[in-house]
Amino acid sequence: MTDFESVDALLASVRVEAELPSADERRALRLALKLSQADVARAVGVNPKTVGGWESGREPTGEVRAKYAYLLEGLLAKLEPEPEPEPDALEVTVTEPEPAAMTPAAEPEGDDVELLAQPAACVLCGGPAMHQVAGFPQHLDPAECATALPQTVPPQATPPQAMPPQTAASRATVPVAARPGKPSTRRAFQSTSDVPDVIGDAVRAALEKHGGDLEAATAALVRRAIPDAMILLDTCRKGARYDIIGHPWIPDILRKKSAKGADEIWEARPKWTRSELPPGQHEITALDVNGAYLSALKTHLPLGELEHSSGNRHDRRRAGVHLVTPPDWEYEDVLPNPIGARDEPGPLWVSEPTLRLLLRLSTARYGLCEPPVIHESFTSGATENLLEKFRGVLRDAREKAIEENDDVTLEYVKAMYSKFVSTMGESNYNRELYRPDWMHIIRSQAFANLWMKAYKAHDEGLAVVRAMGTDELHVLGDWRSVFPEGRGVAEVKVKDVYEAGAAVDEDAGEER
Repeated sequence: MTDFESVDALLASVRVEAELPSADERRALRLALKLSQADVARAVGVNPKTVGGWESGREPTGEVRAKYAYLLEGLLAKLEPEPEPEPDALEVTVTEPEPAAMTPAAEPEGDDVELLAQPAACVLCGGPAMHQVAGFPQHLDPAECATALPQTVPPQATPPQAMPPQTAASRATVPVAARPGKPSTRRAFQSTSDVPDVIGDAVRAALEKHGGDLEAATAALVRRAIPDAMILLDTCRKGARYDIIGHPWIPDILRKKSAKGADEIWEARPKWTRSELPPGQHEITALDVNGAYLSALKTHLPLGELEHSSGNRHDRRRAGVHLVTPPDWEYEDVLPNPIGARDEPGPLWVSEPTLRLLLRLSTARYGLCEPPVIHESFTSGATENLLEKFRGVLRDAREKAIEENDDVTLEYVKAMYSKFVSTMGESNYNRELYRPDWMHIIRSQAFANLWMKAYKAHDEGLAVVRAMGTDELHVLGDWRSVFPEGRGVAEVKVKDVYEAGAAVDEDAGEER
């Protein structure tokens, strides 16, 4: 071999790795084009969890790196604006855009869209807008937004540039429907029938892999419940109005003080037992509330990064966590305190559902307490329907599994929504989503839902004996006249029946 041949051989053996954007830019590119990690994984030929690793900082190598780089380059090209045609060299006409109409339009559909009495600065372009979505002023029609108006100079003067990948902060405050180039929409969600049957496909694949062994297939599905739930969430979010902000800035009150410690948010978990029963011996029924966390996914969730405010004021268009002094509770003998069992007096940080429950109970309709005093808050514009499509798919799969006696799917679905909620905080099991504020809000909503069931039982003449956690309610009386019985999400089922109280000796007229 000559000297040159050896050099050629060495050069042939050297592989130059394709350059990749940063991990944050990779994720931003995918989200900007509404692709799930599963979509990218299928295209590149890897597992969705591998894509998640790449978006968290791990680096692909070899041929798969080249494929991934090619994909990202193509995604970036999709975001580049189309170059405008060359103007005629002999005749260039520059036209001024017509000013946006300031006449108030008819009230658009959707719970999160409001007509403003006075124009406010659009969060996208800064120009006057007559509507706001989830508390953010903006133009509903992209044609009215300055970010989408035609240029007033020939395109050569400002050469087209690629749209920069969105950062978490920018995604945190801009609803999808209002971004440049996105068509306006009056519909936040599509029906659940539009979603591919990812749950059914996963169950069938697990059963086939384990040769029809139900126990082995169930165990395998439960182990992968968290990543599968995130894939389902990505699938359900296609066509939705808002992006999900996976890793926003979080205030210190929402951060754990130690590895095994807790943050500063009080979730108001009920742990209450009635101190005294009516005279005599009674049959108590322990009721199990079905799908407590699944129902609690319908709650007011903050869309973007939490912003600090102070003062005794609550804006129902926003949600987050609040430092409050709770009111005195005078009904401990018949109903649990809405903030749960708390020994220490004074202010405490509570999440949105707890505050809303206390405010609700302070109204003239209930008249059970004074309103809480709000000292400061961390909130963002909110919507109650952010996870509605995701919740609907899980609910439908659960109901179908119950109807068909499909315990494999039932256990899989239960694991998906329970682990989805429990791993939103500082968890090594879910790198896709870091929203401890959402975790507290959803769990507190489940507690608030249980409290309202206790109140309903009391209001209908039942004696509430115990309320525990998110799904356990013990009552004395004809509970079937108050709650529908069954296994559905809106129903309850009997967990236990037991005797309590002292028997009365009729001859002596005394309790035994």
